[in-house]
Amino acid sequence: MLKRHTQVFATLLRLLDMSLAFVAWELAYQLRFLWIDLPHASMIPSHTEYLQAAYFVAVLTGFAFSFSGVYRLHKVVHPPQEFYHLLRGTLSLLLLTLVAAFFYREFSFSRVHTLYFFACLLILLFLSRLITKGSLHWLHSRGAYVEHVLLIGNGDSANKFIERLGRLKSLGIILKGVIETNGNLDSVIPANIPRLGRIDQLNQIIKAHQIDQVFIALPSEEQHYLPELKELLAEQWVDVSIIPDLGTFRTLHTEVESFDDIPIVTLVQSPMTGWNQVLKRLLDISGAFFAIVLFSPLMLVIAVLIKLSSSGPALYGQDRMGLDGRTFKALKFRSMQTDAESQTGAVWASENDERRTKFGVFLRNYSLDELPQLFNVFKGEMSLVGPRPERPVFIEQFKSKIPNYMLRHKVKAGITGWAQINGWRGNTSLEKRIECDLYYIERWSLWFDIKILFLTLFRGFVDPHAY
Repeated sequence: MLKRHTQVFATLLRLLDMSLAFVAWELAYQLRFLWIDLPHASMIPSHTEYLQAAYFVAVLTGFAFSFSGVYRLHKVVHPPQEFYHLLRGTLSLLLLTLVAAFFYREFSFSRVHTLYFFACLLILLFLSRLITKGSLHWLHSRGAYVEHVLLIGNGDSANKFIERLGRLKSLGIILKGVIETNGNLDSVIPANIPRLGRIDQLNQIIKAHQIDQVFIALPSEEQHYLPELKELLAEQWVDVSIIPDLGTFRTLHTEVESFDDIPIVTLVQSPMTGWNQVLKRLLDISGAFFAIVLFSPLMLVIAVLIKLSSSGPALYGQDRMGLDGRTFKALKFRSMQTDAESQTGAVWASENDERRTKFGVFLRNYSLDELPQLFNVFKGEMSLVGPRPERPVFIEQFKSKIPNYMLRHKVKAGITGWAQINGWRGNTSLEKRIECDLYYIERWSLWFDIKILFLTLFRGFVDPHAY
């Protein structure tokens, strides 16, 4: 329903943004070379070349903004969020434009013009959103493009739906009221939501309030109302949707699809499918290759110092669990004695751990022992960003004690991650770490990975809990 209601609006918004990009590109040409001319240009380049490029930039805008999530529903209705994603989309467009200009050798475009374009486009986008929102509000206040919704049910699912629906008033989706199935006993529905009557009054309520769509959100113990609702709604012209009651089931990238006319609700799935998987792998390969080249002298020095300071190999591989429960050998620089676990078995490192070598203390304090995992990333066993891989022996202990622990294996394990840069590593709260891991998986995007990599430079190498 929400997608259908906003489909035309999102399409028009996309076309408007592409048109504004064309105008901004042309306006930047006039400002750069004719009106302001700062800094002074030694010559005025061909307008034809810039005009032809404007069409390309307009098309590129539609692609870059869609990829950046500018037109996703929950980002369209909140002005601060929307402006942030417009800025992110514009930066993506700027980057793509600079890359395209670099490979286009037949003409050299002004870099100052590109900066003018960036500023003009942001201003035009901001003004267009203000006008668009004002126009929509004016139309909705006169009853145009408004969808009236009725909710049946009063459990937690119904309450969550009401909370989220309240954010969509600016799009013309209005909750007229609720029909409670338990006679208002133990209701969790907010008191300010109108109670419109009983189930047996459903037909009259739909007519009286001009309902366009009915949502059914029944708790599991009240599913027996469905046959009665089916009979009553069969006499109506309204759209009908069911909100399933999942209880305490943790969802992860939920998706609803139709398989040969059979509705299927996918509750848990990895976000790394299709193009998402391709883009993340490209980031991993390029990032790992660059880091290996950059840190190879340092890794060589570390390997030599390990050999000189203690007996045993410089590198070792330790069993870790990654994507979909598959195990692999995570490479690390040896920071402990070669027989570190002969007496204790598999245990976590602790503060002032006597098993560490003197040089190993330094390596662990600055996370340098994990540099060889760049080769795991290059091989495809790990990612640059993701939940930290854990040893299978520990996972057997955690998976039954910590709710949703195994969901962290729906993506590849990473060298760094959201939990690590927020301080949840080493001997810290596992619950908080899992919370951060699931937050990352639920909100994954290529931009989120880039943000974490950037923050790792400032927060990821030194940690008081890195024993």
